[in-house]
Amino acid sequence: MSELRLLGPAEIRDLAELLDVTPTKKLGQNFVIDANTVRRIVRVAEVEPGDIVVEVGPGLGSLTLGLLEADARVVAVEIDRRLAAQLPITVEQLAPSAAGRLTVVHQDALAVTELPEQPVRLVANLPYNVSVPVLLHFLETFPTLRSGVVMVQAEVGHRIAAGPGSKVYGAPSVKAAWYGDWRTAGNVSRQIFWPVPNVDSVLVAFDRRAEPRGDEALRRRTFALVDAAFQQRRKTLRQSLSVVFGDPSSAATALEAAGISPSLRGEQLQLDDFVRLAAVA
Repeated sequence: MSELRLLGPAEIRDLAELLDVTPTKKLGQNFVIDANTVRRIVRVAEVEPGDIVVEVGPGLGSLTLGLLEADARVVAVEIDRRLAAQLPITVEQLAPSAAGRLTVVHQDALAVTELPEQPVRLVANLPYNVSVPVLLHFLETFPTLRSGVVMVQAEVGHRIAAGPGSKVYGAPSVKAAWYGDWRTAGNVSRQIFWPVPNVDSVLVAFDRRAEPRGDEALRRRTFALVDAAFQQRRKTLRQSLSVVFGDPSSAATALEAAGISPSLRGEQLQLDDFVRLAAVA
C-alpha cells in the first residue's frame, strides 16, 4: 500500500499535543514510536491479508497502521474517548485506502462481550496494569481467536509463558495454558516507547489449542483451584486448598483421588493436574 505511512516520534508527539493527551500511568499508556518495532510485531504475529485482528489499546495508532499495512481488518478497542475519536481520522490521513478496514470500539476492554466482527488474531501493545486480565478475558469471550502476539511488561510476559517449577510460574501461567501454548518471542527496547518506561518489555505469542480443555463449569472450578493454590504458594496443597474443600483433610482426600500428593505445592503442578483435580472436586 504505497500511500500508507507509519507513525514516528514527531507524529506521535504532534498527535498527543493536538489531543491534549498526557500518557498516564493509571491507563498504562506508553506509545510506540518506532516503525521497525511495529512491523516486527506484525511479522511475529503472522498477520495475513484479510485477517480480522482485534487490537486492545491502540492509543495513537502506531500498531493499528502496521496491521492495516499488512492488509488486515482491524477492530480496535480503546477506552480513552479522545483516542478512540482520533484514530479513524489518523488512518484516513495516513492510509486513506485502508480506512474502510478499521472499526473502533470505544469501550473498556474488560467490559467487551461482543465485537462487530469475530477476530481470529489478537495483536496489541497491552497496558501494563491490565495485561493479564485483558488477555484472559478476550480468550474466554472470543473462541474464534486462534493466535496472537502481545507486547507486555517483561516480568508479566515471562510469568505468562512460564512452566511448572519456574520461579515465576504462577496462576497466570496456568490460566493462560488452559487456552493454548505460549512462548516469549523477543525482547523490546525501552527506547521505542514514549514516554520511556522504567520497565523492560517482551513479546509474548500464543496459539490456541484446537479443542477446549473442558466446558465453562470445569474452567471455573479449575481456575478457583489455581487461585487458591497460588494465593499462599509456600504452603502445601493440603493447606492451601483447604479454603476450597472446607478443611485440610477433605483437600487431601480430593488430591489423592486425583493422583496428586497433598504434600506438593501449587508451583509443582501443571495444568493437567489442576484439571484432573477439578474433575473430581
